Amino acid sequence: MASKPSIPKGTRDFSPKEIAKRNYIFSVIRKHFELFGFQPIETPSFENLDTLLGKYGEEGDRLIFKILNSGDFLNKVDEELYKSKNSSTLTPRISEKALRYDLTVPFARYVVMHQNEISFPFKRYQIQPVWRADRPQKGRFREFYQCDADMVGSSSLLQEIELIQLYNSVFNDLKLKGSIVYINHRKILSGIAEVIGEKEKLIPFTVALDKLDKIGVDKVMTEMLAKGISQEAINKANPLFSLRGSNTEKLAVLKEFLKDSEEGSKGIEELEFVLQRTSDLEAASIQLNFQVTLARGLNYYTGVILEVTPPHGVKMGSIGGGGRYDHLTDIFGLKNVSGVGISFGLDRIYLVLEELNLFPADIAHNLDVLILNFGNKEALEAMKILGKLRGNGIRTDLYPDTVKVQKQMKYANQRQVPYIILLGEQELEANVFVVKDMKKGLQTTYPINEIDQFLATL
Repeated sequence: MASKPSIPKGTRDFSPKEIAKRNYIFSVIRKHFELFGFQPIETPSFENLDTLLGKYGEEGDRLIFKILNSGDFLNKVDEELYKSKNSSTLTPRISEKALRYDLTVPFARYVVMHQNEISFPFKRYQIQPVWRADRPQKGRFREFYQCDADMVGSSSLLQEIELIQLYNSVFNDLKLKGSIVYINHRKILSGIAEVIGEKEKLIPFTVALDKLDKIGVDKVMTEMLAKGISQEAINKANPLFSLRGSNTEKLAVLKEFLKDSEEGSKGIEELEFVLQRTSDLEAASIQLNFQVTLARGLNYYTGVILEVTPPHGVKMGSIGGGGRYDHLTDIFGLKNVSGVGISFGLDRIYLVLEELNLFPADIAHNLDVLILNFGNKEALEAMKILGKLRGNGIRTDLYPDTVKVQKQMKYANQRQVPYIILLGEQELEANVFVVKDMKKGLQTTYPINEIDQFLATL
């Protein structure tokens, strides 16, 4: 007996109903991307491994899915290297490609390769799947979609404000009110590391700090100590771990803390500019909350960083995030091109809308009319009606088999079809067809050559 098939952990099949809900989210996000002037691009599902490695930090690099070289991939590995079992030296010899980890690094590569075709500042959006070798759990998958909007070629802080407005517009349209946009600045984090005397350990400091909400203060301190950050430095930073109050109050405390750091003070100045000009968002569906511990863990951010969480009461991780990156294209040879972007986490947004019952009631409605099949002669005549209705944009289908009407009606109910057309032997002789309104239970008869009368009711 054949074994039951399965799919890899962290991946999913999607039913027609689920696809309809996902497409609804896609359409809302795409609509607002285009309203804000972003242009679509696509990049390959896999990139050269050296394009991706080193861009996401040590932890991110471990989550990249590597692709084995085709053919005898061990042929280029000598016996000594093979026996060493050192993955860091072995991997480059057997893998030259990898599935993309996100859409931002491939976008930076795209900009460099197509710089002579692009009009700067360039605003692009991209909606494609990405892959991460992460531990699957609720809202975290190994294959998932990202919906990104980025702007490159300008360092204006007006772009950060526009991206926050974009979040607001999308979540308003999705009726997802009460989401929180946490905001911080990479220069503030650099300033903190400088003030506590650990500027050279900025990356391990921010990676540990970013886990504060997940593992708590004690475990964060333990991780910092393990990364070589001194107890004295941790004690200096400790008051910031529990910073409370309004955005203005928290920034006031931080101003005093960073008064001797030029970089940190610059970060506060830029953050205040963004906060002041987004405080009057009309019909805001989001809350903007400064959080000094927000780091996002990715090495390429240099300015404002953002992370979006769902409304209070919904147990879910971030549903979006992004920030400013000033040097991402440098590593591909294109200098002085600043960029800023955000991402919408489609899969988590889906789960939040489902939990809050925010999908439109008729989301699964994908067939307007079903014509019942009473035999070959009747079906051939029904095909004429079928073509006329489809030609007028009415989603119509003809049941393919001549089976009991009860079975065909059951199928119609399962598909939630609002109208049924009956064209049996009697109707054919009378040159008419009967339409049943499945919701009202009413039947109406129309001449076959007067289909427009039925179309007028739809």
